[in-house]
Amino acid sequence: MALPQLVARTDSEIFFEALALNDAGPGPAGDRPDAANQELLARYTSELEAAFDARLALLPAQGRALPGARDAVAAVARLPGVVQSVLTGTIRPNAVAKLRAFDMEGFFDFEIGGFGSEIYPMGAQLLRSRGRVAEKYGGEIATNPAVYLGDSTRDVEAARIGGAHSIAVASGRSSAGELRDAGAELVLADLADTDAVVGAVERLTNPVSAG
Repeated sequence: MALPQLVARTDSEIFFEALALNDAGPGPAGDRPDAANQELLARYTSELEAAFDARLALLPAQGRALPGARDAVAAVARLPGVVQSVLTGTIRPNAVAKLRAFDMEGFFDFEIGGFGSEIYPMGAQLLRSRGRVAEKYGGEIATNPAVYLGDSTRDVEAARIGGAHSIAVASGRSSAGELRDAGAELVLADLADTDAVVGAVERLTNPVSAG
């Protein structure tokens, strides 16, 4: 069985590329998923959720949160007018479970996020997520500044496509230099300095300082 590239890919991308590589199913989903793709993806995500749930006890035992991650999201959540969500390649139930395992799910509004069960590129997911923010909390996309915090050059690209400011954390496979070259506005070595994370978000969401 041929396997697709897994790094920095959404669960839906991995699934459809695996089908294409192995000449199975209807092939890549593209930007306009048809009924066959949607039905296959629904079955796949259901199995993926069940498999993840069966191993849930391993998450706090073998997984880890980045140092400072919880303090950072807790502090950003306290900023006036700031709403946090998740844009991830993981399907929503599994993303929520990961955050719950490290006591962080309460800081995010999952209704406005983007997840791996959506058949859209990450940049398009970010635009859709910003639209959900406008619908739920009011305002317009153009007047609601967004900050996308990620750890890969693909995250930086998604921020650019989605019209968001980009904070990159050099904690993954992409180096600080690669993240800067990709166009990240700010690059942090990690999330250990809570004040640095909060200050970065404040600068980028303040119309005067971000201007």
